[in-house]
Parts: sequence; structure tokens; C-alpha cells
Amino acid sequence: HGKENVDSRHNRGRGGETTRFHTVNVAQPVRFSRKCPTGWHHYEGTASCYRVYLNGENYWDAVQTCQRVNGSLATFTADQELRFILAQEWDLEEKTFVRKDQRRFWVGYQYVITNRNHSLEGHWEVAYKGSSEVFLPPDPIFGSAMSENENILCGQLQCFHFPTLRHHGLHSWYAENCYEKSSFLCKRSQTCVDIKDNIVDEGYYFTPKGNDPCLSCTCHNGEPEMCVAALCERPQGCQQYRKDPKECCKFTCLDP
Repeated sequence: HGKENVDSRHNRGRGGETTRFHTVNVAQPVRFSRKCPTGWHHYEGTASCYRVYLNGENYWDAVQTCQRVNGSLATFTADQELRFILAQEWDLEEKTFVRKDQRRFWVGYQYVITNRNHSLEGHWEVAYKGSSEVFLPPDPIFGSAMSENENILCGQLQCFHFPTLRHHGLHSWYAENCYEKSSFLCKRSQTCVDIKDNIVDEGYYFTPKGNDPCLSCTCHNGEPEMCVAALCERPQGCQQYRKDPKECCKFTCLDP
């Protein structure tokens, strides 16, 4: 749709007659914006979306909140993914439950205590069996709200608010009482998001977020595929007009 003016080109056909081609519209390459709902951060390395929730829930409630948005509490496959998380500017201006320069989030790990002698001995586990994650945290800092009866503690990742500390990758791991309230980090697979920010299920047609409201694609593994473009005629009897950025072939005439 990038070429509204009618373009005439002449070529010589058989028998010397003139063949005239009219180019009414020319489709342009489309660049899709990435694949997370509003408020989520996309990481290409794992084709995943991440979001911090600030409403302060215990570990089990945080698990359910993440499941309701088709995700889970975040776990990490490698150091690169963790560095991506640490470098993000999360929307942290609302009330949180720790010091202002430090942020702790529930993540998808649990610390299993195996010995309660002079020091707590145990090991980290991924909270969701069958997970493909290979990254496990180092030895934790133990939270202040621990109970002597608890044999399972829940994982918190501490990020730093100051950009210089974040970009140097400084962070800490805490093993905390699972019933403490905390912000939490959800992770979900990337998804198809249409031009009006609706989430699209696998196999359905949709118009991707981008600059072409006349595109129809199929959602496959979070990507738009097999796209077909509708090309619009310019509005009749109107010299100056504006396209609607989110409705196909809808124009506003700007003539006096």
C-alpha cells in the first residue's frame, strides 16, 4: 500500500502494439513487532515473555496467578537468560515489599533442607517437575522469616534498582518462608498478539501488531506465518486522506 499514485508503464508487445500496465498499489515488506502482550518483556534466546507482578502474594498464590496467564514462576535455562532479567527496567514505582534499592521476586525454585545441624544443608530444585531448565542457583541467603518446622523454602531472586548495579549483573538468591508475601516474576511462551493487543491461539487467523492493518496471518508457535495482504484502493473523490492505523481500508478524508 506504499504507492497510491497510479503509475503507467509502456512496453512493446507482439505486433508492435503498446501494452500498458497500471500499478495501483504495491505491497511493502512488513516488520512484525515482538510477541508478548503489553506489560511483558520478550527474550529472543528462549522465545519467552516475562512480567513482574507487584501485588505481593505468597509463593503458592503467585504460582496460581502465573498459571492464570498461561505461564509459571520463572526459571532460567542459562546465565544469559538471567542476565537479560537483571538488565530489564521493570515497572517498580508501585509499592513493593523490600528496600527501595533492592527488589526481591518469587521465582520457580525451592530449597529442600536435608540437614538442620549448625548450618542448614540442602539443595535447590526446580519447582515444576518435567521442566527442561538446566540452571540452578548457588547457595542461598536464608530469609529472616524461617520456621523451624519447614523443610522446604521458596526461591527469591534479588535484583538491584540502580542501573549500574543491574548492568554489572549483581544479584542474590534467597531461600525464604513460602508464606511470606513478595512480588514475583512470571514467565510464559511467546505468543501471537494481534494489532489490538489481543492474544491469539495457535492456528487462528489474525492481524499482527505492526504497521499494516490489512495483513492476515496464521498463528504458529507464536509467529505469524502464511500471511496474505489486502491492498486498498484510494478513496474516491478525495485528494488528501489519512489511513486508520488499525482498521483495514478505512480512511478519513482531509479535504476542506
